[in-house]
Amino acid sequence: MTVETAAEATPVPALTSENPVLRVPPAAPADAAAHFAASLAFHTDVSDVAAALATAAGTDTDLGFVLVDTRSTEAWEQGHIPGAVHLPTAQIPQLADAFLDRAVPVVVHCWGPGCNGATRAAYALASRGYQVKEMLGGIEYWIREGFGYETAEGAEQRAADPLTAPAGADDCGC
Repeated sequence: MTVETAAEATPVPALTSENPVLRVPPAAPADAAAHFAASLAFHTDVSDVAAALATAAGTDTDLGFVLVDTRSTEAWEQGHIPGAVHLPTAQIPQLADAFLDRAVPVVVHCWGPGCNGATRAAYALASRGYQVKEMLGGIEYWIREGFGYETAEGAEQRAADPLTAPAGADDCGC
């Protein structure tokens, strides 16, 4: 059952249940597939980036994308992902062309899920013609999942947080 709104005459799902999860019914499978495919075109996660970096380093193959840390210089110096390019969001208009190639996809990240800096950077880059994905979780989840990072003191790595990565496994199986 659908209800048409007077303003748009667009079908809107009727509220059919007292169950808070199903109060608005799930989308049709084809609509859901299109939505989730679009989401994957815009996002990646730290585990996939780490796997790609490890594969490229282990085989001397081209990574296929550039990882860009969009945080401030102070944040970069506090710790960053090895191999990332530092390009603060505010400097994208002036520096993107010097650091990036529009033919090579860009993966941006910032602090973590509570920060939309990577989203702003992705928008700035996409608006300038770059292919871009956002790395969900940012540097916070990179570190929480136990991946190595660099600081002014050298390479560091923390044990994986069992709330974000499986203990004793290399792959979450997602």
